[in-house]
Amino acid sequence: MSAPLWDSTSLRAATGGEVPEGVAVSGVSIDSRAVGDGELFIALRDARDGHDFVADALRRGAGCAMVDHEVEGAPLLRVADTLAGLTALGAAGRARSSAGIVAVTGSVGKTSTKEMLAAGLSAAGRVHAAAASYNNHWGVPLTLARMPVEADFGVVEIGMNTRGEIAPLARLARPHVAVITVIAPAHLGRLGSLETIAEEKADILEGLEPGGVAVLPAEGTQAELLQRRAAAAGVRAVLFGEGERAEARLVGWAGEADRQRFRVALGGDEIEVALAVPGRHMALNAVAAMAAARALGVEPRRFAEGLAGFAALAGRGARVSIPLVGGAALLLDESYNANTTSMRAALAVLAAQEGKRRIAVMGDMLELGNEGVAMHAALAADAAACADLVFTCGPQMAALYAALPAGRRGAHAEDSEALAPIVAEALRAGDAVLVKGSLGSRMAAVVRAIKAQGAAGRGEAA
Repeated sequence: MSAPLWDSTSLRAATGGEVPEGVAVSGVSIDSRAVGDGELFIALRDARDGHDFVADALRRGAGCAMVDHEVEGAPLLRVADTLAGLTALGAAGRARSSAGIVAVTGSVGKTSTKEMLAAGLSAAGRVHAAAASYNNHWGVPLTLARMPVEADFGVVEIGMNTRGEIAPLARLARPHVAVITVIAPAHLGRLGSLETIAEEKADILEGLEPGGVAVLPAEGTQAELLQRRAAAAGVRAVLFGEGERAEARLVGWAGEADRQRFRVALGGDEIEVALAVPGRHMALNAVAAMAAARALGVEPRRFAEGLAGFAALAGRGARVSIPLVGGAALLLDESYNANTTSMRAALAVLAAQEGKRRIAVMGDMLELGNEGVAMHAALAADAAACADLVFTCGPQMAALYAALPAGRRGAHAEDSEALAPIVAEALRAGDAVLVKGSLGSRMAAVVRAIKAQGAAGRGEAA
């Protein structure tokens, strides 16, 4: 039987809270609906107060609940504040770990790069990685609090919504390697400029352990600013990209509709890599991940072997076959988030789906500030070049729709709920359909409608 993740003694030491003797928990959860047997349920406050669900979590098998005021149920770990308690538990999880820690930030590709690191590093040892996109003020400490003592590697994702959020999370994670993927106009409306976004992302360097390494873009938007920040901090930078300045360099790329092969020039050698996902942007994520793994002491070829286990996630490029009358359509699910850089990359993947009618379904890209409408309209040429038919929703996407050639226009709707049935009805066997927009545009509604159409198609075919 494996040792508990946390016991009474370690919980007290980590949080300064009060807990009965004999408590031992196997994991940490903040969702009463998904709590596992023997896990610690932490009653956080968000849209709803987690204390209202303590009794439910204990009924579902939680081994203990962290609370900051009196509730029904037992056993309880009582702390002054549950978010502070979670943060303290995350700090203790990091402090007791001897794992090599890599932290990933950037405007585009954070989660994909994190998942590539988890896959590749698994070929060299036991890996603990952030779940989903747990990258904020509760996601980072939760990742660290869940990290097993015996982990060889830890992979942490760090995100932000506004200035000043990354530095404290980086200092909590204390990575040995920090990766910054790409700087793009995500949260531009809140931060005001690409320079400010880059400065915020560069704050991840403040958490690096002594002797740590920064993996940074060799070229592209704000690359020089990031490199200056690393130099000013006395941090060794490993540059990745496609140009001659890159120490980790993408060469010999060959892409297909659903996969790609390429080589990575690194450390005086060239390593063959095969990825079961399309898109040159994904290849560059893999180059960054390989550079980070090498900085942790992992042999690049071994890491490349582990990358065979990488697959795109739902909402982040997952490919789903949709059965319809007369055949199947292909769904490219990019519904989780969007900015101008990631939208162009996704459209390029759609364009590679040859021999099919290519359909783009695009929702508003949010938090782009005063230039948002113009930035949406500027994507019309890319959409027209990559898609045979374009459907849009949201007030800002109306500008893109208006700028499209008439022959490329499918339909525009006020929101995703209104657009979803229109897209589902238009879908035909043989189509490839890309769905993408910011999380707040709720493009998952379109994905659900397409999948429901597929379920109906299975019934009709039967």
